[in-house]
Amino acid sequence: MRLSKITGALIVAGMATAAFATDGDFALKGNVQTQVTKSIADEDNNFSSGWIRANVGGQYKSENLDGTIMLRIFAPEFGNKIEDKKYDKILADLYWVNYKWVLGANDKMNLKIGRWKTDWSQSTHYGTYVDKDLTVRGLWMRDYSHNALELGWIHGLSSLNAMVATKDGHANQGYVRIEEDLKFTFPLEMKFAYRSNAIDVVQNTAYLTHRIAAYASFNVLPVLRAYGEYACVYTQDDDIDTSVSNYIAPEAKYYKPGEYYQPFYIGADFAPSTGILNTLMSNLMVEWEYINRRDNLYQVTEQTYDDWAWTVAWVKKIGPSKLQFSVYSENEMTDVGLAFRLTSTIK
Repeated sequence: MRLSKITGALIVAGMATAAFATDGDFALKGNVQTQVTKSIADEDNNFSSGWIRANVGGQYKSENLDGTIMLRIFAPEFGNKIEDKKYDKILADLYWVNYKWVLGANDKMNLKIGRWKTDWSQSTHYGTYVDKDLTVRGLWMRDYSHNALELGWIHGLSSLNAMVATKDGHANQGYVRIEEDLKFTFPLEMKFAYRSNAIDVVQNTAYLTHRIAAYASFNVLPVLRAYGEYACVYTQDDDIDTSVSNYIAPEAKYYKPGEYYQPFYIGADFAPSTGILNTLMSNLMVEWEYINRRDNLYQVTEQTYDDWAWTVAWVKKIGPSKLQFSVYSENEMTDVGLAFRLTSTIK
């Protein structure tokens, strides 16, 4: 698929949306992102990884309906390779509609349908343990996507969302996810979430995995914020027959019956608003993560993994552009990695 066809499709979709709902606003959105990483332990002189990609789509907003369609595009050099031939990679990254109703002065409801992401993480890849694969330690890995239907209720300071998500076209596999978001009038935000693969066991033989997570963010000072997250991941120790034809393996290889994982991280975000420090940076973030028995997640003998991990991230916003440079630990605390990302927003 050529980029011209994609752009044409987006324009047609935008015109159709605007014609159907003239009381709202439709706008094309896009950005170009460049990212490179370098492991200090890597003896090669080149980058450990790198890519350039484009994110392009449209967003519609009105009083009773919101919607987004976003595509992620990689050139052949960063895309697919089939039989030594390189091809573009185009991903349907986001596409959802959100119907909204005002029920009263303090109550609103919404129904969201499509594909979207959830992300509690801050400077890098820690957090959102209710959705995350704990073995993924790559930088800025925030692609926690859901193909789902979600009912939401906003009441005062509370925002409650209940989701039913599917992992195949028959709705034969999937999960339920419930999230409560509390934003107080003083500088405190708290999130609580629960997720379980309850759809898997309706017609299949599967272990039930329960994930519970809690997040909090508090502004200690106007320029200093402390935040963190704790989670528990547990798979029920049931006596089931894994040899039957309708057996479904757990979502991750480390979800073993009877085992608990309790990851958490803490962080601090310094965001100067004036002076020379504001000229030098928009944010400076420091984070520590802990996952008990992290070595057991990987099941390898030639490499060890520390339970603790750390990262320091420097962020600078310049107009529509955002620069981020991070120093972080890889497999072990002493394994240092470097990463840089530039995001240029086009509106």
